[in-house]
Amino acid sequence: MQVHGELNNIKAHILEELQALYELSVPTSQISTHELNRRMLDITMLLGREVAVYINRQGRVVEVSVGDAGTVDLPEFKSRSEQRLSGIRCVHTHPSGDTLLSDPDLSSLRRLRFDAMAAIGLEGKDIVGSMGFFTGELQEDGTPKLQCFGPVPEAVLHKVSMAWLITVINKKLRRFVMKETRADEERAILAGIERTGSPQTWPLQESLEELARLAKTAGAIVVGTFHQKKEKPDGAFFLGRGKVEEIAMAVQNLDANLLILDDELTPSQQHNLEHGLGIKVIDRTALILDIFAQRAQSREGKLQVELAQLRYRLPRLGGQGLVLSRLGGGIGTRGPGETKLEVDRRRIYSKIHDIEKQIEDMRHSRTLHRNRRKESRIPIGALVGYTNAGKSTLLNALTGANVYVEDQLFATLDPTTRRLVLPEKQEILLTDTVGFIQKLPHMLVTAFRATLEEVREADLLLHVVDCSNPEAERQIASVIEVLKELEAENKPTLYVFNKADCLKDMRARERLLHGREGIFVSALEGRNLEALKVRMESFFLDAQVRMKLLVPFQDGSAVTRLHEMNAIRSTEYTEKGTLLEVQLPFSGKDAFMKYRIEEQNG
Repeated sequence: MQVHGELNNIKAHILEELQALYELSVPTSQISTHELNRRMLDITMLLGREVAVYINRQGRVVEVSVGDAGTVDLPEFKSRSEQRLSGIRCVHTHPSGDTLLSDPDLSSLRRLRFDAMAAIGLEGKDIVGSMGFFTGELQEDGTPKLQCFGPVPEAVLHKVSMAWLITVINKKLRRFVMKETRADEERAILAGIERTGSPQTWPLQESLEELARLAKTAGAIVVGTFHQKKEKPDGAFFLGRGKVEEIAMAVQNLDANLLILDDELTPSQQHNLEHGLGIKVIDRTALILDIFAQRAQSREGKLQVELAQLRYRLPRLGGQGLVLSRLGGGIGTRGPGETKLEVDRRRIYSKIHDIEKQIEDMRHSRTLHRNRRKESRIPIGALVGYTNAGKSTLLNALTGANVYVEDQLFATLDPTTRRLVLPEKQEILLTDTVGFIQKLPHMLVTAFRATLEEVREADLLLHVVDCSNPEAERQIASVIEVLKELEAENKPTLYVFNKADCLKDMRARERLLHGREGIFVSALEGRNLEALKVRMESFFLDAQVRMKLLVPFQDGSAVTRLHEMNAIRSTEYTEKGTLLEVQLPFSGKDAFMKYRIEEQNG
């Protein structure tokens, strides 16, 4: 490795000592080390000249330079960016022992955009130093502002967290330089662990790929992914400390400002990661909550999301670190309840209580509507399934609804109910429910229980499956787990294997159908939808009874009730009264048995 600068009259053994500085390394979180400082000062004492080393963010010495008593050669680094720091920090000696940064030092810091500039010297036998860096703010003339401190003992300099400092400075600098184009951009690193001590339902790679789709749905740009094999999560950082250091380096190199973990973090783990990395940290639960906050349109949906957010954030209020210190929004912090995050626990509990009461009132109203539907005896079908399986597309194709459809996770959140007329004129109500997902936060299931009760009250579940997805079986299992939590897993179910146009492996159909009542369709292309309607109608007909009734004219109210129940299939007027052929649910036939003249199962 070459030594640069004023090398005239330097003896060979001193040049060897200068070249040996390249072999030293520095922890990524420190500006320098005692050994490096001591060797540089020893050489300075021999030469009477300044010695400078340039260290990259991996802690490697990339250049060594020697100057005269007043200056040092400062090379131009091609990696420098006008939008952020150069990725290089400079540590140099002052032979005089006065370590205050000079005007040339500050000029070089500003011109070359060093991560930091440090000057070291001796005070007696002790090493002392000063340090300068950008604040990320602008001066009145529009130039970046610098901040200096020192002289201080060497140990004080070593306590400065370079990873945190660089992240904060770069973030502030981008705010000025990219105010219009990237001011709100969130650049995310994803991370997860593969637990070697216990079997995992989903392979980590597939889970991280889904996490990347969730991050994209929330508006983040994924710039890196990390994974680790561990028997169990680390109690302090969730990830191993070595992996955290690796991510800290990636945060700087990839210009990331957000870390998303694939599992739920404890408040202390989140706090430790944020302070160790200097960026915002959220987990899978917070990410899903954020997407729900964006998707909720109805008043009830917004209240349910806010309730789930408050329950999630309540235990984190005591020290959520960077999340609570943020003045703006962003993934994990936006939504109907974000303005309540910094109030005290008493007010949070009060808010939760108020929302629960409002949701309970809405639940009561839903129950009344549901009871009226029961009285009318219009059968109910509910679309359930993994998010992005195509439930909303299927509802639109079957009923002509205009529900928002997009190829993204949780494209629709608020439930939609539409009337569907089947081939034999049987009318049913079809409800599109919120999509499920693996590791669906329990608090979301709880908060949306009033909405998801539509699933419990349905006569038939249409379990929509993206049959083209390699993880279809695991997605089915995840949906069934949520149905168990809703006590709806034993409901009559028809599996609707959607996106059949994308299914190339015909043997996969047999595997998916094995032991299941199902049909393959393409909601997007309208393929096989008529057959689906026939299957649905067959189910509802099997659960009903056909009867012939003779209703006296004076009992006209009975005929009116039958019309309201949409039960009349034919009408004939006779001398004795109205002759009707009706189709009724078994549970509703008893009220009309006195008019029966003939009965046949249909």
